Amino acid sequence: MTTRSVQLLSLVHARPGLTRAEAARLLGVGTGAVTELVGRLTAAGLLSEGPAAPSGARGRPTTTLLPHPAGPLVAAASITHETWQVDAVELGGGVVGSLGGAHRGGDPAAVLGAVATAIRQLPRIRGVGVAVTGPVSRDHRVDSPALGWHDVDLTPLGTGADVFVAGNDAMLAAAAESGRGAAAEASIALHVRVAAGLGGGIVAGGRIVTGALGAAGEFGHMPFGDPSLRCPCGASGCWGNGVDGNALARLLGRPAPPDPIAYARRVIASGAPAERHAVRTAAAALGRGIAGLVNGLDPDLVTVGGLGVELLGAAPDAVEAAYRDGLMTFRRRSAPPVVAAALGDDGPIVGAAGEAWAALIDAQTG
Repeated sequence: MTTRSVQLLSLVHARPGLTRAEAARLLGVGTGAVTELVGRLTAAGLLSEGPAAPSGARGRPTTTLLPHPAGPLVAAASITHETWQVDAVELGGGVVGSLGGAHRGGDPAAVLGAVATAIRQLPRIRGVGVAVTGPVSRDHRVDSPALGWHDVDLTPLGTGADVFVAGNDAMLAAAAESGRGAAAEASIALHVRVAAGLGGGIVAGGRIVTGALGAAGEFGHMPFGDPSLRCPCGASGCWGNGVDGNALARLLGRPAPPDPIAYARRVIASGAPAERHAVRTAAAALGRGIAGLVNGLDPDLVTVGGLGVELLGAAPDAVEAAYRDGLMTFRRRSAPPVVAAALGDDGPIVGAAGEAWAALIDAQTG
């Protein structure tokens, strides 16, 4: 496949509803050249065309470039601390099918077996992307304290697919927010996601910074927290231990909950005085840590996902006060905005689909 064809596929994926004229402008070629490219990609079963939404303007009706109805799909999988989900995703990001289930962690073979079975049930799968809680190495092995997994190989999930990608859920959520969410216009975006722990990512120029081992973005394990607390990761003083559901339970003098995410949501929604105080304490810890990351990474926008959205909504003044107090003086004059993520809990699976499609499109040049 030619470079122009690959570029056009990338544009159609990134900009659903793209017209031929818009594609010609973005590619820097004439509309005739785009017409020829569209013809080739349609014949290859990759693109089709459909009517655009009425604009009210006179002239010939405009058509938009769409995924071919019988074209390839990618399977995007998300594995959290207690659930799994697999979506079949077409070019452009549309979800055409979804399967999911619950699990209790523990035995990774059982969880990965259920996910692999779901992937095999989906049609026309050419690529697989996996988002999982915990750091993922470049050779697709995951260590997840939340799941109780150590050095678990994820590659069996990609058997039979042309491409396979896997990454930490928060890092992939960062990529998704920069591609399709609240950080789409940012040059350097910082994403912080609170779930059963805390993670995130930095996206520079549209590319996620993965680090030397592929495990960048483990912000929750930076020593911004109580140094007397030992984290399941093995370090002490981890920031995430002061922000998540376990932190709220500890602040309330209660035992660690079996489901820290559901527990945190109940506490945040409660509004009772003790719960309100705990929420404000966790919100301040969130803002203080974000300030440390901004001081060190210099982003122009910060997005907050997962439970961070609820903390931001429940105690915005506590987050803002701790954030600004933790910033270096020169940064306070033009502090990067801290905003809620647009993709919500779907961020990781949207990111997994995006990375799988990017790899599949790139592979077309081979």
